[in-house]
Amino acid sequence: MTRRLLVTGGAGFIGSAVVRHLIADTDCHVLVVDKLTYAGNLESLASVNGNPRYGFVRADIADAAKMRDLFANFQPDAVMHLAAESHVDRSIDGPAEFIQTNVVGTFVLLQQALAHLQKLPSAKAERFRFHHISTDEVFGSLGVDGYFDEETAYKPNSPYSASKAASDHLVRAWHHTYGLPVVVSNCSNNYGPYHFPEKLIPLTILNALEGKPLPVYGKGENVRDWLFVDDHARALVLIAERGRVGHSYNVGASCERSNLSVVRAICALMDELAPDSIGPRERLISFVGDRPGHDLRYAIDARKIRQELDWRPQQTFDTGLRKTVEWYLTNRNWWERIRSTVYRGERLGAGV
Repeated sequence: MTRRLLVTGGAGFIGSAVVRHLIADTDCHVLVVDKLTYAGNLESLASVNGNPRYGFVRADIADAAKMRDLFANFQPDAVMHLAAESHVDRSIDGPAEFIQTNVVGTFVLLQQALAHLQKLPSAKAERFRFHHISTDEVFGSLGVDGYFDEETAYKPNSPYSASKAASDHLVRAWHHTYGLPVVVSNCSNNYGPYHFPEKLIPLTILNALEGKPLPVYGKGENVRDWLFVDDHARALVLIAERGRVGHSYNVGASCERSNLSVVRAICALMDELAPDSIGPRERLISFVGDRPGHDLRYAIDARKIRQELDWRPQQTFDTGLRKTVEWYLTNRNWWERIRSTVYRGERLGAGV
């Protein structure tokens, strides 16, 4: 049976990867809902535009009347909720938007999904799912060892992670209290094509290409568990289709790297793939004041999704990073508009 999926935030980095996967590799009908804020980009969906199974609506998920109409008209079998303000640095500078989108917007969606569920015939209601996509940052910071698993207590440390933790709790509450069939996933740091260039990897690639300083917070010792975005997209669709109702799934690729080692790896690839008279790109590394409250380390224990859903990442960090660098080098049209207008590489989140 063909599924009808409502994907919020589908013009964003992870959301667009999910939509491209759904249209290319499944028979699902997909309706993307996106506000098209600074990080939403319909050019990331150019490959699916015109497909009869794809549709797009520009809307704010916090607009209850608009969401009610979308549920009534599209009649989704499942919701994949990716719409979110997602950059820690921006949450430091302006937390209000994060509360509005991540908390209020999720509340509105839950209310409309529940109202939709209650109108469905029993057979369709049994198959309905609300998949909430979240982050490992809700768990706080790890020391030099240990891993986040699905039972790790929440301890968010930034306005961004606090807003995502709040939305996770709302989703679970709507399941426990109202019986909304939900699944939750928490992922590690994503990277790959179509990534908005304020984040570490694309910012470093583009600055290295332009011969600009490569900013590294503090001493570059902060560690993240890197996940190639297309691997994550496959995981998310599996969770939406086969995840156990009421359960959460951590998604990670066991690719821990310090920020400094990531930047150095990008420098080496840029020197190989786009050599320049400026010489080795490592000379451009510039250590800058650390992010306020910068979590030391994140690392995911992904055994549950591997064992229950038979998901495995297809990319190592080395193969995924090479694919990412090559994509930015061959897709200048996608990022040059952003780089010249929306975001020029300035420092965000320095705090007061």
